[in-house]
Amino acid sequence: MAKNDVRNSIKLTSVDDLFTTEENRAEQQREKVIDIPLSEISDFPNHPFNVKADEAMLEMADSVKQYGVLVPGLVRPKADGGYEMVAGHRRKKASELAGKKTMPCIVREMDDDAATIIMVDSNLQRESILPSEKAFAYKMKLEAIKHQGQRTDLTSRPVVGKLESADALGENTGESGRQIQRYIRLTELNPSILQMVDDNQIAFRPAVEISYLAEKEQQELYETIQSEDCTPSLAQAQRMKRLSQDGRLNMDVIFSILTEEKPNQKEKFNIRRERIDRFFPSNFTEKQKEDLIVQLLESWYKKRQREQER
Repeated sequence: MAKNDVRNSIKLTSVDDLFTTEENRAEQQREKVIDIPLSEISDFPNHPFNVKADEAMLEMADSVKQYGVLVPGLVRPKADGGYEMVAGHRRKKASELAGKKTMPCIVREMDDDAATIIMVDSNLQRESILPSEKAFAYKMKLEAIKHQGQRTDLTSRPVVGKLESADALGENTGESGRQIQRYIRLTELNPSILQMVDDNQIAFRPAVEISYLAEKEQQELYETIQSEDCTPSLAQAQRMKRLSQDGRLNMDVIFSILTEEKPNQKEKFNIRRERIDRFFPSNFTEKQKEDLIVQLLESWYKKRQREQER
């Protein structure tokens, strides 16, 4: 090797490096918490978790107003400027409600897949999560894992032989691989039916079977559910799935299945909605209406009992 080549290959320590301690260098690499204007933080694309101004959120806003955000959010810089929220959407909303202009955040460079996995994992720690939130979150994380080179043959049917990826996905959630597959199937549901699942009006397992119906069939099912005020059992949903696969499911068949008497089904006592709705506040839920009716009937019954004892 020529002398010039040898000289060029030697890397000399800079003056700055000579006078920089190992502690200083570690400090430079350590992630720092900085206050970022809320106006510069955008939400994660297709964020599957609802951020509502409910009672819990208002309590969080009161806490932020009094003590500030105690746990920093996690953001990543955007190519066109500003930041994208990865973890901390609820804290950001609480900060907005509390009248804050900035929020403490950790800024971290990460690709789309890594950001998606962190976003999903951080939100799955919440106490109350809707089925639809889990469904789209699991699907997003599975796609991210797929991009990172792991197998994901998980959404073609409710149960498959290869469950490695699903089991790995559920390690931190307490869900089995098969259950995660079922949740992902919910993303194929008509939005109106999926809302009924979130509202506990349709059970989880029948909803999984319904997800295999064609879009038109699901819409016809939803219309029949609304008109007849009934929902399918697991056995009925499985029958509709088989009929759909055979090309023999239509509106008449759906009506026939839904209106048949279920095992151990008792005759319903129905009151037309228009007869009683005017007595309730407009913001009352169905559960609140039912509770009030039962409460009034109990009061009437006790009064009647007292009168008979006189």
